[in-house]
Amino acid sequence: MSNKLENPLGIIAGAGRFPFLVAEGDRRAGRPVVVVGLRGLADPALPQSADRFYWSGVVRLGRWIRIFRRSNVTEAIMAGAVKKTEMYGRFRLLRYLPDWTSIKLWFFEVADRRNDTILRATADHMQRKGITLTDSIQYCREHLAPAGVLTRKEPTLTQQKDIEFGWQIAKQMGHLDIGQSIAVKEQEVIAVEAIEGTDRMIERAGQLCPAGGWTMIKVSKPKQDPRFDVPTVGIDTIENLHCNGATALVIEAGKTLVIDRDQIIDRANRLGIVVLAQQSDE
Repeated sequence: MSNKLENPLGIIAGAGRFPFLVAEGDRRAGRPVVVVGLRGLADPALPQSADRFYWSGVVRLGRWIRIFRRSNVTEAIMAGAVKKTEMYGRFRLLRYLPDWTSIKLWFFEVADRRNDTILRATADHMQRKGITLTDSIQYCREHLAPAGVLTRKEPTLTQQKDIEFGWQIAKQMGHLDIGQSIAVKEQEVIAVEAIEGTDRMIERAGQLCPAGGWTMIKVSKPKQDPRFDVPTVGIDTIENLHCNGATALVIEAGKTLVIDRDQIIDRANRLGIVVLAQQSDE
């Protein structure tokens, strides 16, 4: 076998089903797939969806680049979740063993460590090495949420008031690059997503509002960069919302990936959770 693939796409794969969707869509388009799976995050079954697969640490940017260049990759996609909270744990340098490329970027080349800042700096560095990070949803657009109420149950008047109240607040959070989700009840913000991620925010909202009946709103950032951090919901999101007392999920139509949509809607219907994909005014 030749050491070079013809026109391959690289995937930097975190947790969840998103990397599978990208790989499947890319292969349908007739391109080989070279996957760098982030150790401890990427699904162990993912190598079966790749023409070539390599494990790597989360903060081993130099290794990602070397793998892609050896495999003739000039275009790559980031897909899947990464738990940024763990990067602030004790003994993080020993645990993650970042390479020198990542150390320079993290400690010396960024003005702050918000997601967009880090990811854009990563993209710029990869571009200088001949690898372009590109639109992460270009091979799986069919999984974006269509506009409208997706479940049989529609929002109540009370929920609609919470949606109208919370939508603009969630958008303002996006302007500040803090997080994508908020929890709202009776036109009061219960919880705000930050570095902990959506799932832990849901759990915190459940603890703060044990009576339940709250709504989660998840939106894209204004002027969302489609290369990274695309809002995503899956069946685990619905289960987690139910376990923590939420009765409605509002996402942004055309900008949120809904993984395994039929299963999500079926489960939401069974659990009595409203799912609404709202069109943005942007």
